[in-house]
Amino acid sequence: MNKLRGFEVGPIRPPSEAKSLLVRVTRNCQWNRCTFCPVYKDKEFSVRSVDEVISDIDLLCKHLSSIRASFKFPHEMSADQIRALSQKVDPMELPTFDYAFKWFYYGMHSVFLQDADSLVIGSENLARILRHLRDTFPWIERVTSYSRSSTILKIGKEGLREIRNASLDRIHVGLESGSDTVLRFVKKGATKEMHIRAGRMAKDVGFELSEYVMPGLGGKKLTVEHAEETADALNQINPDFIRLRPLALTSRAPLFLESEKGHFQKCNDIEIVQELLLLIGNLEGISSMIVSDHILNLFADLEGRLPQDKEKLLSILHSFMSMDSESQLLFRLGRRLGLFEGMGDMNNTKKLDRARNIVTTKGITTQNIDTVIDKLMERFI
Repeated sequence: MNKLRGFEVGPIRPPSEAKSLLVRVTRNCQWNRCTFCPVYKDKEFSVRSVDEVISDIDLLCKHLSSIRASFKFPHEMSADQIRALSQKVDPMELPTFDYAFKWFYYGMHSVFLQDADSLVIGSENLARILRHLRDTFPWIERVTSYSRSSTILKIGKEGLREIRNASLDRIHVGLESGSDTVLRFVKKGATKEMHIRAGRMAKDVGFELSEYVMPGLGGKKLTVEHAEETADALNQINPDFIRLRPLALTSRAPLFLESEKGHFQKCNDIEIVQELLLLIGNLEGISSMIVSDHILNLFADLEGRLPQDKEKLLSILHSFMSMDSESQLLFRLGRRLGLFEGMGDMNNTKKLDRARNIVTTKGITTQNIDTVIDKLMERFI
């Protein structure tokens, strides 16, 4: 937790909210049992009072007002002017000033409510926060939040409608899998049927809905069931966004211990690509946007609108699978090192030579590449 004297910022947010103002409504995760997640395992859950959250908003507004009074546009600011303005700020409030400045720099377009599930505080409390947020910053274009399918179902359609009317625009839900076997194994606290009902309910009320899918979560044993059942759930929900987050394990996640004991066999990149081919191939009758907006994804360019871009998406995956093992190794390593974004980078001689040089100097082979990739991916969790 980052405590900024009355202004708190939680540990995570979706990549799509990188330029958003982060407003912390709850601390950590009420469920906190998902075995693949390392984020909140040593943290206690608590709900911040509505007055405390409103105080955060007001404090940031105070500093934002002084910044906007001095600068109309971010490009007008010089380092000396910024330094002079910051010297007028109470030193104890400098972190909040810096945070307000960052939001101003990014254009002040959006807000993300933290932490793992803001809706858990109830529709009345959340609506009060949302109304104050909109009254304070009337120019905001989008306000979003994480939530869980179980919370959405508990709030119900009327509660969701109250939140939507108070101008929460988008809900991010961790579907992870449509397989009940997988969901039970990772202790997700939801079933396929719950995910479908909650997703449909959110859509019916008028929310934009992002569903997060975790390729590889079924391991080698359940990869086919995981892909097929997840596609079926998504077909029944038709979310606005399907966001791909391949499984990556850190020692802080309970599922890592299951893997160490041999109770879970992790899929490698090639097996996950095969799973993605099955998943995307089975998506039918929906208009979702598939998004690959995280460094954990092997292909940063695996993005497109269904149904019109389906063949393009599949062709990216087929292109990778058609390469020889040495080229696959180079692409996997290059992507994890930040050299490559998509398959087109395999035609970039300079980038390819850098990847080959690293493979040679570090002694990376097809026998040890999975271990190398696992260690590299741990940095991004």
